[in-house]
Amino acid sequence: MALSKLLRRFGLLIDLSLAFKVAVWPTIIRLFREPSLLFRPKALSHTIMFHVWTFFAPYVDENSAVEKAKVITPYAHGVVLDVGAGHGHNIKYLDRARVTKYVALEPNVLMHPDIRRTADAVGLNEADGNLIILACGAEDTASILTSLGGYQPVDTIVSTLTLCSVPEPQRTIKALVNDVLKPSGEFLFFEHVQNPLPHIARWQRFWSPLWSKVFDGCRLDCPTHVWVQQVGGWEKEEVWARDGESEDHLFLHRSGRFVKNA
Repeated sequence: MALSKLLRRFGLLIDLSLAFKVAVWPTIIRLFREPSLLFRPKALSHTIMFHVWTFFAPYVDENSAVEKAKVITPYAHGVVLDVGAGHGHNIKYLDRARVTKYVALEPNVLMHPDIRRTADAVGLNEADGNLIILACGAEDTASILTSLGGYQPVDTIVSTLTLCSVPEPQRTIKALVNDVLKPSGEFLFFEHVQNPLPHIARWQRFWSPLWSKVFDGCRLDCPTHVWVQQVGGWEKEEVWARDGESEDHLFLHRSGRFVKNA
């Protein structure tokens, strides 16, 4: 039993090893072609993450499909802001009859072509004005508001496995809710969060510095669901655990639907 628990605490080394294998050679090749990347750490990080997420994202999306369908499909409506859109995997969960515009917020521009292809397949494109792709971060709410034409322009904010990696997450979440989300708008999320069991939370804090270097800032120890709740001003608050998921897990998930006061 003790050995089994220890293996679970170190199991993420397999993911780290895979991430290294899939990213190292493509990144080295790009460095040979573009040596200036060495002096642009953010661009270098985006290059690594592009290759890592190209490999991992389909598996992560498949594994998360049930929860994503629960939290996104019935509730996302109007103008939808997808925070950390990645390759656009969340698009398939949108009910197109209820969504008027999809705004993909993705700082990693290497992922933008995949977003365009996936969106175009369901009738969302920039030419028709129902697709907008923004390269700023979630923390840059001023750029989001400028691009969308004013204060509180969004009906729905969606975040799946993203708020663990944004800078100053508490401040960013508060700004998104207060400045970007309309009154009566919905904040929908599916995130891995800080484990309430202290001994597992310690392991999350232990691994987070290394994990964040490989996975573009992602930390394992963020109580994201608590931070969303702490923003306040909610008419409705719902948070639920993933069906069948053990609490004894480094990657503990919570889904949530929060409706802003009118």
